[in-house]
Amino acid sequence: MAFSSRRGAGGWAQSLLPTTKPSAKQPRKPRKRTTAAFRDFVISNFFTIGLCITFVFFLFILFRFAAVPKPLQFRSSTSRARSTRPRKPVIHKSPNDTILAAAVDITTKELYDKIQFLDEDGGPWKQGWRVSYKGNEWDEEKLKIFVVPHSHNDPGWKLTVDEYYDRQSRHILDTIVETLSKDNRRKFIWEEMSYLERWWRDASDVKRESFINLVQNGQLEIVGGGWVMNDEANSHYFAIIEQITEGNMWLNETVGVIPKNSWAIDPFGYSSTMAYLLRRMGFENMLIQRTHYELKKELAWNKKLEYVWRQSWDTDETTDIFVHMMPFYSYDIPHTCGPEPAVCCQFDFARMRGFVYERCPWGEHPVETDQENVKERVLKLLDQYRKKSTLYRTNTLLVPLGDDFRYISIDEAEAQFRNYQLLFDYINSDPSLNAEAKFGTLDDYFGTLRDEAERINYSLTDEIGSSEIGGFPSLSGDFFTYADRNQDYWSGYYVSRPFFKAVDRVLEQTLRGAEMMMAFLLGHCQKAQCEKLPSGFSYKLTSARRNLALFQHHDGVTGTAKDHVVEDYGTRMHMALQDLQIFMSKAIEVLLGIRHEKNDQSPANFEPAQTRSRYDAQPMHKAISAREGTVQTVVLFNPLEQTRNEVVMVVVERPDVTVLDSNWTCVKSQISPEMRHDKNTIFTGRHRVYWKSSVPAMGLQTYYVANGFVGCEKAKPASLRIFTPSKQLSCPTHYTCANLESDTVEVSNEHQTLTFNVSLGLLQKISRKDGHLNVGEEIGVYSSTESGAYLFKPNGDAEPITKAGGQMVVSEGHLVQEVYSYPKTAWEKSPISHSTRIYITESTVQEFVIEKEYHVELIGHEFDDKEIIARYKTDVDNRRIFYSDLNGFQMSRRETYDKIPLQGNYYPMPSLAFMQGSDGERFSVHTKQALGVASLKDGWLEIMLDRRLVRDDGRGLGQGVMDNRPMNVLFHITVESNISSTAIPISNSRPLSPSLLSHLVGAHLNYPLHAFIAKTPESISVQPPPRSFSPLMASLPCDLHVVSFKVPRPLKYSQQSPGEARFALIFQRRHWDSSYCRKGRSQCSTIADEPINLFDMFKGLAVSNAKATSLNLLHEDTDMLGYSENFGAGVQEGHILISPMEIQAYKLQLQPHE
Repeated sequence: MAFSSRRGAGGWAQSLLPTTKPSAKQPRKPRKRTTAAFRDFVISNFFTIGLCITFVFFLFILFRFAAVPKPLQFRSSTSRARSTRPRKPVIHKSPNDTILAAAVDITTKELYDKIQFLDEDGGPWKQGWRVSYKGNEWDEEKLKIFVVPHSHNDPGWKLTVDEYYDRQSRHILDTIVETLSKDNRRKFIWEEMSYLERWWRDASDVKRESFINLVQNGQLEIVGGGWVMNDEANSHYFAIIEQITEGNMWLNETVGVIPKNSWAIDPFGYSSTMAYLLRRMGFENMLIQRTHYELKKELAWNKKLEYVWRQSWDTDETTDIFVHMMPFYSYDIPHTCGPEPAVCCQFDFARMRGFVYERCPWGEHPVETDQENVKERVLKLLDQYRKKSTLYRTNTLLVPLGDDFRYISIDEAEAQFRNYQLLFDYINSDPSLNAEAKFGTLDDYFGTLRDEAERINYSLTDEIGSSEIGGFPSLSGDFFTYADRNQDYWSGYYVSRPFFKAVDRVLEQTLRGAEMMMAFLLGHCQKAQCEKLPSGFSYKLTSARRNLALFQHHDGVTGTAKDHVVEDYGTRMHMALQDLQIFMSKAIEVLLGIRHEKNDQSPANFEPAQTRSRYDAQPMHKAISAREGTVQTVVLFNPLEQTRNEVVMVVVERPDVTVLDSNWTCVKSQISPEMRHDKNTIFTGRHRVYWKSSVPAMGLQTYYVANGFVGCEKAKPASLRIFTPSKQLSCPTHYTCANLESDTVEVSNEHQTLTFNVSLGLLQKISRKDGHLNVGEEIGVYSSTESGAYLFKPNGDAEPITKAGGQMVVSEGHLVQEVYSYPKTAWEKSPISHSTRIYITESTVQEFVIEKEYHVELIGHEFDDKEIIARYKTDVDNRRIFYSDLNGFQMSRRETYDKIPLQGNYYPMPSLAFMQGSDGERFSVHTKQALGVASLKDGWLEIMLDRRLVRDDGRGLGQGVMDNRPMNVLFHITVESNISSTAIPISNSRPLSPSLLSHLVGAHLNYPLHAFIAKTPESISVQPPPRSFSPLMASLPCDLHVVSFKVPRPLKYSQQSPGEARFALIFQRRHWDSSYCRKGRSQCSTIADEPINLFDMFKGLAVSNAKATSLNLLHEDTDMLGYSENFGAGVQEGHILISPMEIQAYKLQLQPHE
């Protein structure tokens, strides 16, 4: 059977692998008695214990230095075992070695170093060579061919997901069920749960039963089984886990299966993060397609297209997963049967006359197979199969048979199945052909391949390989940036539609926060009454999860869909955001004890401080009216796992305000004018009030903004300095202003001084106690007449756009110093303005950060075919080597190559990029949204902010990117000095890790405080009781991150028994570079070297029934997830220990303490 199978009839999944039933949790014994008994036992058995220790030590020496045969391992009778080869010896690394380096046969860096990227014409296989074979390769092991029918269904691209479903996908699923039911030799694979879930709602009971039968008898395999086939460049790992879990859990509950093979034929490049997450979800095999054509050629030449993907830090082979890379240009039928598309196209029987598809562009078309032509057709097809087979090591061959939205009608499906069956019957009836061909699934293919690899040793001499599966090389690295032909690099989609890339991340962190609040509401709830609010919200929460999941599709977050489809994604995300914010506004009242019984229908008394009027509008700050004699409540929610000290800001209509904490004590505050992107009216007339807050970990804190409170100092106004050549900027009332006369201006805090060029409005230099760094900020524009949604193809280098004579406002206060610049450009209205802020505060992460906020408006035809960048020209001698993150999870080393065009040296930057000099000095840029990054010259780091392109780039979309929207891009920049004498030389080929400070800066940027404001002001004469919510016993260690704390099945929560593990907690342990200062700079007191205790984690909540699980929350047999042996070992006692870089999931039950 294709999957770990069990009909999802309540409870979470068990896999087919045998499991021991967990015993009921024993109450913990009193510790004093245990200690005394243990002491007595040791004293009375002292001599015996000594002998035992001596004997154990002797055995250890014997096993360590003698050749002891390995124990035999047997295959499970119920499921194909992962591997019978022993793992390599485990080398235990100290928790924060600066570099953790896996031993592998291939790294993608070595491939890039070796390949010349000459784009040579290979003949019929244009990007390869003329493939040939001797003919005796299959004499001893015949060729086993699996033809795998499939249909690639994009959940949105040229049509919206609903339009595709109505016009195509529902008919395809109907067709599959009907045609496969006619003949059990027919097979099919399906990937996207977003379509299957919709079809399931519409399908009759008979169709549903047929579908389940086809899955259970192995004719139909669900591969991947995520909500979508996600993008791997821009998606954050939180959202990837969410979207796969959403699809996998629905599938398991509905059909009773859990996928174990991943199928990703269309993402535009591949991330090693995906391999890690899939392995930790219990997946066994992966298939990928869109990698650089030169890499495919190199791997094919050396028979390394199938390999074991290992994470770059993994010294213990715990992350290994087997990968099949498809060898040719595309996943369509002309490019999957063999190296010659002109021949393969003749075997796409849906291109015969009478069907809707394009005829073969090579001139020879498919014909119906019959008894007269079958031999000639077989020999022609088998020749292609044999040629393709020579590119791989085994004699088991995979041949996908499908394309976008194929198998739409019974006639089309029958044409493929009928003709191929005739061809197979002929092949199988002639022993002299040494081949066997049939329809198959991925599971059929990988199962047969693994069987063959166990019988025959395909390993090369000195190959490191893997204990996961014998006979194949090991590889680490990622597959960016993708090129499909010539100089066409797909680096444009790292930036396309950046407005919605930003909304995506706002939705992620809002969903995470709402899930957390839902878990606390239900955890602290003892009676049905308080379940009303969370249970009433369950449908909207599920919908929000699915709308986020949908946008992770490789034409969603990539920005590569038609305008009306982008609008559909945006509208769905906007609706989800609104629902989540309304729920959170109500939940804080319950958690703070303002109101105990609240349901989903009753109105909220709070509203978020930032709201959006429509799906494509910038968030607007709600202004507190602050009328005389009134006070307005502000509630701050901290979604991070450490107490947070941070300067916060809300907007007020009047400047004469005072800030009070929850005890009604005065808090020092600063007032500054609100500014906007408008040359003529930079000042809006509203004000920003800043104060330093302290909010408990994963908790809530209350503050008050008052007007007329006696005994407290009012918010102190910032002083302003203004540079305006045209003199049209007048000083806003309530502030003192001076003219900027000098060429440069400085702002500073205790740690750094920033120097700006006044006339250009750009940052020049960052000075610190231990020296200074020239930064040379530049804003530039690429002109690109061939770029499109996917491709970046500039006409030469970017040109700077700022000219002398822009406007500048310097706002200096005791908490925040800000430099606002509206530059002069060749255009009447500048496409960009920007603010730089530093914070004057102690014991915060903020004090070490330079905050850069760019307001970008690439709107209007004067900006057609322009791509705008921010560039920092520093004196860090990085030799054009830099590090950018993969999915917010890990770093990848990047190097600029002269043999590759400029666009091929651009890489994804979902959240962080940094450069490091030979002296260890680091310049890091954290971003709040996915963008593209490059280091084109020594010391340069440039980040693309937006792109406006008139033309289609020939990849099927049929339009350019012209729907730009005003947006803000937020960076947090840090400069750090190495404190270790052993700075890593930048020539090292391994990725470096961020510092601990860098991790915290990224967390604060991506998981900001959520502010909620009372809808109505109250009289200042009534002092409310102190209100806060502090749910954790203590802050968690600084390198431990709560990825998710949630109720996985909110719709089923009340139906599950109270003893069941109804909550899930996912942790990530960050790996940080210890050669950068830890304490002092990051306010860290603890790190996670010691186990943490789940039972002691929450205040007022008892944790029970804790168990380790897979990241998709479906496998409790943890052996299949690859973790080291100690995963889950102590969890019944509440102990969890996580190695750096690992993500681990636990299910548990929460109840209020008696």
